[in-house]
This record gives sequence, structure tokens and C-alpha cells, in this order.
Amino acid sequence: MKPEEILHAVKKVRELAAANPKKFKQTFDLAVTLQELDMKKPESKVKLEVVLPHGKGKPVRYGAIADGELAEKAKKAGLKVVVGREDLQRFAKDKKAARMAINQVDIFIAQPDLMVEVGKTLGATLGPRDKMPKPVNPRDDLKNIFARFDKVVTARVKDQPIIHCPVGVEQMTDQQIAENVEKVLTSLKEKLPKGESQIKSAFLKLTMSPNVKIGAIEEKKAAEVKL
Repeated sequence: MKPEEILHAVKKVRELAAANPKKFKQTFDLAVTLQELDMKKPESKVKLEVVLPHGKGKPVRYGAIADGELAEKAKKAGLKVVVGREDLQRFAKDKKAARMAINQVDIFIAQPDLMVEVGKTLGATLGPRDKMPKPVNPRDDLKNIFARFDKVVTARVKDQPIIHCPVGVEQMTDQQIAENVEKVLTSLKEKLPKGESQIKSAFLKLTMSPNVKIGAIEEKKAAEVKL
């Protein structure tokens, strides 16, 4: 998919959305349908984390699973959810409290020695939501860690050969959205065993707008030439 095809899709999405404006900040969402994947095989459960060149365009809510030095750093950084070892044991018994804490956070960071405990107590809840914590060195600067994670999106294949991920918000420029989309598609091509040939189609939309197929204008032109 060429950059100009992606940019055309971004502009078309905006055009369609303009007919029915919303009062909230809408997100640009990318959906990619894959092919030649055997969903029974574990290796077909493609997952990748992509650093968007222009970020996601909205603030990220962070939480920490930590004790000691990292917990103190997290509190000083203003994180509202800081989960210690004792909290993990409590959450294992109180699922409602665990869900309330998890729902306040987009990305968790954690000290490495707590990751096994996290898997045992919260793995079943965090995993399906793509919120398993990112292990970090307690001595690292949280500002630098957050600066990177502010731009990271996760794209993964679950039960169907499709991935979905946000690629920005409508307040960003067309070019910024297009470059974010291109980064995701390029990363996906590099991750897939057979590369671009396994990408069947890609669609772009805003939260409440119709889908626009990337490359549709080129397909229409090709069909006209054949006729």
C-alpha cells in the first residue's frame, strides 16, 4: 500500500465524518485483514508493538505494580494506581477491586521480580485486555519510559485473522495519521512470515464514521482500465 493511497483514505474518512460531526475527540482506527494464516497454530497469533512516529494524540493513563524504589517514583510522578505485592494478593481474592484498578489504567509498568506474581494473580484479567505490565528497571527515569510508551500501540491477532489498533486522533494532521498508519503496516509486513502478500485488505475509520478501504481508489481505476 502506497503512502498516497493511505493519505487518500485519511482524507476520505474525514470527508465522511464531516457529514455527522461528534462532540468528542474521535480516534482513527486501523483494521487489517490477513490471509494464509492457520488459526490453529500458535505462530499465527501475530502480535506486535509499534512505536508510532507521531504518537497516539491523547494522554496515556499509567499504573505501576511495584514496591520500594519504583513504587515511590511512581507516586512522585503522580500515578494514581500503584499496586504493591500485598495488593496483588488482595486482588486475587477480590476480582471487583482488581477490575476497578485495571479500568483506571491504559499501560502498567512493573518491577521485574513481581512479574511472576502478576501472572499468577492478574494474568487472566490483564492478558485479554492487552494490559500485561511492561517490566522496567527501577533505576530508570520514568519520564523517558513514559515518553516511549506514549507512542506505542499493540496490534494482535486473536480468534480471527484481523488486527485492530488506534493510529491517532482527528485533531492530528492528515499527514501525521497517514505516517502512523504506514508505520503499522510496514511493521506488520516485517512480522508476517510471507510479508505483504499476507495482508488481504486494510480499512481506516474514525470512532463513529464508516470504514474506508485503503487503496480502493487504485482498485477502481484498475477495474476501469480492464473494461
